[in-house]
Amino acid sequence: MDSTKKNASLDLRHMVIFAMLGTVMFVSKVIMELLPNIHLLGMLTMVYTLVYRKRALIPIYIYVLLNGIYAGFAVWWVPYLYIWTVLWAGTMLLPRKMKPVVAVPVYMAVCALHGLAFGTLYAPAQALFFGLNFRATVAWIVAGLPWDVMHAVGNLVAGTLILPLTRLLNKLEGRICINRT
Repeated sequence: MDSTKKNASLDLRHMVIFAMLGTVMFVSKVIMELLPNIHLLGMLTMVYTLVYRKRALIPIYIYVLLNGIYAGFAVWWVPYLYIWTVLWAGTMLLPRKMKPVVAVPVYMAVCALHGLAFGTLYAPAQALFFGLNFRATVAWIVAGLPWDVMHAVGNLVAGTLILPLTRLLNKLEGRICINRT
């Protein structure tokens, strides 16, 4: 098999790894539900994306699926189909080789901005499902801003783990780590 086909295929090892990574996302969310809007999901999404690139969508959507199975496939769940993809895409757009002194604050900022934008990203689905006009949608976003700020602060703190966990996961994958010092 040539290297492009090998890289494109999903071997059993990675199927198991991605299932475990998606489960780690889900379990971390359930454990941290005691803290409102504080979780490791943004940080894990970025770590998985930095290491696995396009394939990071697999554990991300395993998490989304597990979340729906656990809590029910209801209206609240629909935005999860795109909210995590926004962070994945933003992470994919970041330069691959940043010096750690730059990477750490950039990763923290991207993670925090996703937390801050969470309510705004969620709003289109709310407007669609509940028939909100523009004014009502904006009011819904503004009412949720304190929760989004809390979300951003939690993501900012969790963002400090992105570079070390990316290095660890790269090492476990047997790759040369990105963001070398």
